Amino acid sequence: MLGGNQIERRRSAFPKPFLKRAGLVWALVSAFLIAINWNTIASLHFSDPDDILRLIQVRDLLGGQNWFDVSQARIDAPGGGTAMHWSRLVDLPLALVILVLTPLMGSAMAETAAIVIVPLITLACVMVLASRIAWRLWGDEEATLTALVIVISIPVLFQLSPMRIDHHGWQLVCALAAVNGLLSRSAVRAGWIIGASFAAWLSISIEGLPLAAITFAVLAFRWLRDPKAHVWLVSAIQSLALVSAALFAVTRGFSDLAAYCDAISPVHLTMFGWGALCLTLLAQPARVPLGLRLAGFALAGGGALAMMLSAAPQCASGGGFAQVDPLVADIWLSNVLEGRPLWEQVLAIALQYLAAPLIAIYASLQLMARSHEGLREFWRDYALIIAGALAISVFVARTGAAACVLASPLVAWQLRRWMKTIRMMESPLPRMAAMVGVACALLPAVPAVLLTSAMPVRASVGGAADVPLRVADCRVQDAAVTLNELPQGEIYALLDIAPELLLVSDHSVVATGHHRGHKAMKVLIETAIGTTDNARETLRRRGSSYVAICPALYETRTYESIAPEGFVPQLANGNVPEWLEPVPVSDANGLKIWRVTPE
Repeated sequence: MLGGNQIERRRSAFPKPFLKRAGLVWALVSAFLIAINWNTIASLHFSDPDDILRLIQVRDLLGGQNWFDVSQARIDAPGGGTAMHWSRLVDLPLALVILVLTPLMGSAMAETAAIVIVPLITLACVMVLASRIAWRLWGDEEATLTALVIVISIPVLFQLSPMRIDHHGWQLVCALAAVNGLLSRSAVRAGWIIGASFAAWLSISIEGLPLAAITFAVLAFRWLRDPKAHVWLVSAIQSLALVSAALFAVTRGFSDLAAYCDAISPVHLTMFGWGALCLTLLAQPARVPLGLRLAGFALAGGGALAMMLSAAPQCASGGGFAQVDPLVADIWLSNVLEGRPLWEQVLAIALQYLAAPLIAIYASLQLMARSHEGLREFWRDYALIIAGALAISVFVARTGAAACVLASPLVAWQLRRWMKTIRMMESPLPRMAAMVGVACALLPAVPAVLLTSAMPVRASVGGAADVPLRVADCRVQDAAVTLNELPQGEIYALLDIAPELLLVSDHSVVATGHHRGHKAMKVLIETAIGTTDNARETLRRRGSSYVAICPALYETRTYESIAPEGFVPQLANGNVPEWLEPVPVSDANGLKIWRVTPE
């Protein structure tokens, strides 16, 4: 025993009984997710444009696009296409599943199978890695409860559901792999697991950089407390530098060596290499004085920062979105709620991101108090990492899923303690109140939703609730036949529906909501809020053939709030200029299409 009910596990890393238990939970949850998402799977209605564009990117790869070329030729075709910052690492499992299944069921069914199978594989990885932490530290019951906590965590489960094929689920896998590394008894192996996990995460998305920095700072703190603990940090930074370089070589190649703010580029590899060199040399003496250790950390960190400021000064402000046009940032980026701070989110959503990490930090403080020195250090480091992940999510809401999934083992431990306490209560009334309190702690959105539902709904003109449609409610798929009967050309379409137009047809679009195409996005937005005459001039200059909008979407409402007399708001209100000819489509799908007539 290692304090409380913590158990020393010296068995294999993934024993068969543990895998069977985790596999059973995964199978049940997967069946449930497939059942509740069956209609959207069958109709291929994605809830997020990023998932659609990911599938398009995989199609292009399987269609012969160069492995190192992740640009989209059908987005802003007159401008030469749009570059993407996405990684081929995420494309690979989707492409492999499609390649294997296409001979068996055809390409269309293989794609449908892939968008279900790959997210569920990601879910399996998350469940196993999170439950393994609980199993290693406590036992079977906590491991099972960890899987349950993941299932009821909306921010986590959303990223792991069928059709959610963008990179967010794999980020959760990398985060959990790094924490599993902290449990290794070999400091060298632990460091390499941590470094490789973050290298994979950063190759997928540079959003992992803040949490990587926090984790490395925790390892540096270990070294400051104990000179013998240098192996953790040195091994981790060596692994980060070498694995990052290898992944860059195999996924990016060497044709584009520019310094980017939104993806790992040579300047980042140089920074990692510099850090590895400095810390490796610093660890060579048998015992390094505290002052020299601090100086070494300052040299490693300061040198890396100087490299970034010298090679890419634009990244100092704005991060990955530093180079986005101000108009695009003001109208589009500021309305991407998942990228906004937590205090700008709906209360029910904010509570979901806050509850699990706060419970986990509380649990870790209890475990620190009852553990021996070795585990006390682990709980301190784990709490710092979760607190760091929570702090990041406060400023960028979409990163909150990582904080929630890292918190899941500790929430499971706390849940078991609460359950034990409740079972010991003799009076039914306090027991019931305690159970309600635990339920509210685990599902904090429920009381918030009930409270919101009880409030009067703000009525719109005509008495209906003024609630814009979601992207999924604009059923572009239902117009696929009509779209493919039209001669191929460029469609001026809203940013939110443009990816689905690319998915169901061979047409091109002016822009999508992806920031490297911000120049074309600026043209689209200026056209949307500009006059009808300016829109005609812009579209004819570009050679655009069609216009497509969904009048009830939030994006349309945004343009209307800025310029009620603008081109898109006027179209949404039925004021169609004479140079647009309607293309017949069913009104039921919410999509309206017009053909741009020649001069």
